[in-house]
Amino acid sequence: MDMEQFRARLLIEQRETVEAIQQAQQSAAPVELDQSCVGRVSRIDALQQQALAQGLRERLTIRKRKVEAALARLDSGTYGLCCACHSDLEPELLNADPAVVFCQECATARQ
Repeated sequence: MDMEQFRARLLIEQRETVEAIQQAQQSAAPVELDQSCVGRVSRIDALQQQALAQGLRERLTIRKRKVEAALARLDSGTYGLCCACHSDLEPELLNADPAVVFCQECATARQ
């Protein structure tokens, strides 16, 4: 496995995730509830959009933590090992998601 290739992918994903979090924070800003400016249906739509943005921000924050944990494992020399059984992670799993932490067997057992 080319660890530097995975590091580069993780760093790009980390940067993109941080940017997406910042955009989601702007979309999740408080909604103006002034009836004279915005109609009721528009306010409801704005509140729904705000809730969606908040959910997206939460998912992105979790993803950012996973990517940061993968980078820490790279630095410590444990990247590519299952966090449960410490066997090598399948290359196709790492290619699909470079922040994966469990091998296929352990992931199935955890479900």
